Amino acid sequence: MKFTSKTLWIAAAVLTLTAGATLAASQAAPPTAQKKKTATHLVLPPAPKALLPEALSGWTAPKPAEKLTDAAQVDSTNTAALKEYGFTDAELAEYKRGGETMSLRAVRFQDASGAFGAYSLYRQNGWPKEQIGSGATSNKNRVLFWVGNILVEANFSHIGPMSAAELRELAAKLPQPGENKAMAPPILLDLPQAALDPRTTHYAEGPAGYTGAGGVLPPELVGFDKGAEAVTANYSLRSGVATLTIVDYPTPQMAQAQEARIRAYVKAGKQAQPAWPKPLQDSDLASLEVRRSGPLVILVSGDAIPEESHKLIESVYYSSSVTTIPVSHSDEVRKTGQLLFGIAELIGIGSLTAIILGLSFGWFRVLWRVAHGKPASSVYETEFIRLNLRD
Repeated sequence: MKFTSKTLWIAAAVLTLTAGATLAASQAAPPTAQKKKTATHLVLPPAPKALLPEALSGWTAPKPAEKLTDAAQVDSTNTAALKEYGFTDAELAEYKRGGETMSLRAVRFQDASGAFGAYSLYRQNGWPKEQIGSGATSNKNRVLFWVGNILVEANFSHIGPMSAAELRELAAKLPQPGENKAMAPPILLDLPQAALDPRTTHYAEGPAGYTGAGGVLPPELVGFDKGAEAVTANYSLRSGVATLTIVDYPTPQMAQAQEARIRAYVKAGKQAQPAWPKPLQDSDLASLEVRRSGPLVILVSGDAIPEESHKLIESVYYSSSVTTIPVSHSDEVRKTGQLLFGIAELIGIGSLTAIILGLSFGWFRVLWRVAHGKPASSVYETEFIRLNLRD
């Protein structure tokens, strides 16, 4: 077949038109839908429940409560102590009723230990006790109470006969933490109850809270950096007031090391470095005593006579609770061995029982044969079939 120049030109034109049509079609066609990307859903923790209501027993707040997440905005003086106690957030609100005013400050902590610690920090020794929440006290127009993991401070322009009842209503409405966060500090159970003045109990989880509550020892000597927690309380003994300090350490080994340091510090007296805090300086030197019980280091100070101080410090002891430890899978081999040993033991007991029963029945048969005039064993009897052929 011969290709002329005219044929080639026609073929080239057709190819050009085909390519152009294909390109135009590709440009005119809508773009292929891209595969949709799966959105990532973030599960955020639930927002904390509001602490303060808009109205309470006739008290109304002209504006919503101020929410704070910075401890410095709550209390610039005790910021470090609030953080030690596990501060999370707070709310401030002003209420009005008639011509009276009431301001509320609710501070939330990670657990009840933090709320009680902050309560013991703000409460001064000797303030009268009130029946509100888990614990309460008052000083003129100021009322302080804690419930769960929340500390509430109320300031009234005028305290009325129903003020305590109104705060009890507020305490009942406050959100409560989970069971594992609603427990008071376990170290409080180590305090002897006889002659204890509960209004003087102070709990600390760090140096700022311990110093702010008037701790007896220098905070660096307590060992809060090692995970220690401390409680201090006064005891009204017959000869005077004694102050008991209990420091709880994670392990008895830590307590033993800190006991040696505290004992040497107390023994150094005026030559001690750092210098004795005022509570130690005001104590009767003969009554100062240090001892240890398990992970607890106990110090007694104050004005009581040595005999009563010694009796008080000896009444503190550590009691450990024994719990059942779950058996791990690594004990399966031991369990199997015990099972096989038990089976072998059972087989042995069964075999011995069979032998004893066999011997018992054998001797019984011997006695029966002898009693009937027969040989002891049937082996000696000749038994065969006789045929009487004479008949």
